[in-house]
Amino acid sequence: MDSMIKDIALAPSGHQKIAWVKEHMPLLNILNERYGGKKIFDGLNMVVTIHLEAKTAYLAQTLKNCGANVVVTGSNPLSTQDDVAAALADSGVTVFATHACTQEEYDLYLSKALDTKPALIIDDGGDLVNMLHSTRRELIPNLIGGSEETTTGVHRLKALNEQGKLAFPMIAVNDAYCKYLFDNRYGTGQSSWDGIMRTTNLVVAGKTVVVAGYGWCGKGVAMRAKGLGANVIVTEIDPIKGIEAVFDGFRVMPMAEAAKYGDFFVTVTGCKDVITKEHFPLMKDGAVLSNAGHFDVEINVKDLEAMTVEAPYEVRKNITTYTMPNGHKLNLLGEGRLVNLACGDGHPAEVMDLSFAMQFLAMKYLLEHKGELKNNLYVLPEELNTEIAALKLEAMGYGIDTLTPEQYAYLHAE
Repeated sequence: MDSMIKDIALAPSGHQKIAWVKEHMPLLNILNERYGGKKIFDGLNMVVTIHLEAKTAYLAQTLKNCGANVVVTGSNPLSTQDDVAAALADSGVTVFATHACTQEEYDLYLSKALDTKPALIIDDGGDLVNMLHSTRRELIPNLIGGSEETTTGVHRLKALNEQGKLAFPMIAVNDAYCKYLFDNRYGTGQSSWDGIMRTTNLVVAGKTVVVAGYGWCGKGVAMRAKGLGANVIVTEIDPIKGIEAVFDGFRVMPMAEAAKYGDFFVTVTGCKDVITKEHFPLMKDGAVLSNAGHFDVEINVKDLEAMTVEAPYEVRKNITTYTMPNGHKLNLLGEGRLVNLACGDGHPAEVMDLSFAMQFLAMKYLLEHKGELKNNLYVLPEELNTEIAALKLEAMGYGIDTLTPEQYAYLHAE
């Protein structure tokens, strides 16, 4: 099947990006060496729907090297890097993805990928799973199962599972300890600010940053903002997380109050309408709005467009300026989509190395337990988390202690 990409001539630049991340993803290198010769996925059709940049490309190449027939699509219209897509296609992986594609094109790419009748899928945000459960149900009998990369996608899977509608086994890789502790906290924390600072070229120190949501991603964003010298305000709906934010040294208040103080806003909730027409009139002139949640629903852009008294304009690449009735200008980054990918390169390679190693093991686990798993939502066994963490520590040049037999007996005594 022919790929659908922007331009194959862009491949050399994409190959350079993939070569760079390969040097910084030792876990995938280990898995490549360990299972590549065994071809553990030999002949299996596999669809990977993840933000299509260099780290994802190397995961796809690793799966292909282990025998899979891999098809890759992007999971967000603005996160696909056309040169990486071209390089991936040039390396023999089928790709359906272009940067800034329309919603119709995005849906077409997912559908074309599913035309390959996959046995295994890796999803990011739940769009692929949603399509399988709605318009492509005829493909379900061929599926062994799949895995999900994000908090948002897991929320959608949990809803399906609670309703008894999940039609095949899925592994919530996002809920694996080695995934959310590092990817969500350190990955989102660093990459969101990479995207914001690269796009705005503004100082963060001394500014007030409002972080909406104090889950693992929000903790990372707030922690990095504090490290950059910002005054951080957290908004929350969960009183326990609210107390945690206070004990971590942050002010906590409702968004209706925080809106008056923020110089930068970062939404990280996974919910919709976190910042709306109620909040925009309260904001400072020049406030910067960004979203680090999977879908572009946390900042209500329709409200923003309805309130602007001048035509929105791009003041700088990836920054759209809206003028409020009081004359204040509000600056929206990346159309309200994932700021770390719409305005940057996503999570650091070393962090995604952990996440994608977990995805690889999830595919291996599903294959090894084919026919045993029910149509349910699973978390990877704890021993796989431990294995990945031990390999990562070793690759980073660190070691830890081990229990003596006496210590083990003491800890496990009845």
